[in-house]
Amino acid sequence: MNTRNNLDEYQLTVRGLSDRIVEAQTPVRVLDAVKWDDSVRQGFFAAGGRELPKVDRAYYEGRPLGFDSSAKKEEFQNIERDITRQLGQFNPVGQIMRRMCKEYRMVIRMLEARGTADFGLISQELYGAASDAFHAGDPTLADLGLMLSDYLNNIADRGDLKDEAKTLNAPQAVDMLQRRLDLVFGEGEGVIRVFESDGILADAAAGADYIKIRSDAMFNERDVRALEVHEGLVHVGTTLNGQNQPICTFLAKGPPSSTVTQEGLAILMEVIAFASYPTRLRKLTNRTRAIHMAEEGADFLDVFGFFREQGYSEEDSYGNASRVFRGSTPDGLPFTKDLSYLKGFIMIYNYIQLAVRKGKLEQIPLLFCGKTTLEDMRTLRQLVEEGMVVPPKYLPLQFQDLNALSAWMCFSNFLNHLSLDRIEADYANII
Repeated sequence: MNTRNNLDEYQLTVRGLSDRIVEAQTPVRVLDAVKWDDSVRQGFFAAGGRELPKVDRAYYEGRPLGFDSSAKKEEFQNIERDITRQLGQFNPVGQIMRRMCKEYRMVIRMLEARGTADFGLISQELYGAASDAFHAGDPTLADLGLMLSDYLNNIADRGDLKDEAKTLNAPQAVDMLQRRLDLVFGEGEGVIRVFESDGILADAAAGADYIKIRSDAMFNERDVRALEVHEGLVHVGTTLNGQNQPICTFLAKGPPSSTVTQEGLAILMEVIAFASYPTRLRKLTNRTRAIHMAEEGADFLDVFGFFREQGYSEEDSYGNASRVFRGSTPDGLPFTKDLSYLKGFIMIYNYIQLAVRKGKLEQIPLLFCGKTTLEDMRTLRQLVEEGMVVPPKYLPLQFQDLNALSAWMCFSNFLNHLSLDRIEADYANII
């Protein structure tokens, strides 16, 4: 395997260009740039929750990005130009890096457009829209959200599916999660740190080599299991695998196209590790439905009301609604990043099904070699064969031994050919 000290001239050229992308994207922090501060929430509730939050173009202009957007776009343009000059127009790894440069420029354009209609339009280009179909003639993401909601409603009143009480405080959750991750990443090696934090809005948040737990949050064991799988095994694991790349260091950082792959992998891992549960799934479907509402013209009050109807508290309803409109205005087009969860799950599941059907199992673990994008998987396999990319060091058990996953997908491929409507009619007398 190549190390950073014995690269040839071509590999050093790729490494240099890759490092420039990593360095250039460092100050571009999308979620920090689009979030609403607490004064917006306070003002909303001070008005009795009956007026749109006070967020407009001027609000964002008062919250500068922290970097010169014009200069940053030019920097990515220059990197893209140098990739072509030094690697050629059709070099495979060069094509990946040029696409990343284009995406980052689009991200910056989106952030420049905060508080305008263009923000939502660019968001749809980067992350998709709820009305997007997976394939010609297939249901849309909005259809999927409604379908899953119907299924969840059918089991909503079952007492045996109620969530366990949240009896674990933050220190207990930190200790439990740290012990579980040490079993995967190495006990005592300090590969992943889990610690408390007062500075986050969500219950937990992952970084490059850490997971932060909100100090006042409460958890149950199922919550901790989901954090282990979603944040630890996928998000932090793929970051560490990307940082382990001696040449293609860009795999440690992901543009929006990798967000769909990342979140899809995380949800798939929750499912196959039996870490997901109806309440978790309902949260994802409600986010998809809320984004679709906003795309259809609903404003913040409409979306806030939707979450209240779903049984959320006023505080949680505000938090969920603000996720939809962050970066935009309370009556503008939504920020569509949260579509990545369900969209990514379907796309990753279909990809793995197809890899099994075509006998290309070796491509499946490569999903974890960094912040990958589905359209790059064939190229990544080629780069692994050339020694330009190293296979993932950290890989969930479900992807280390592909026997069980392959068997499941073989059955799944067959079941896809059966008619559920016909099955439902035939089974009507026994269920």
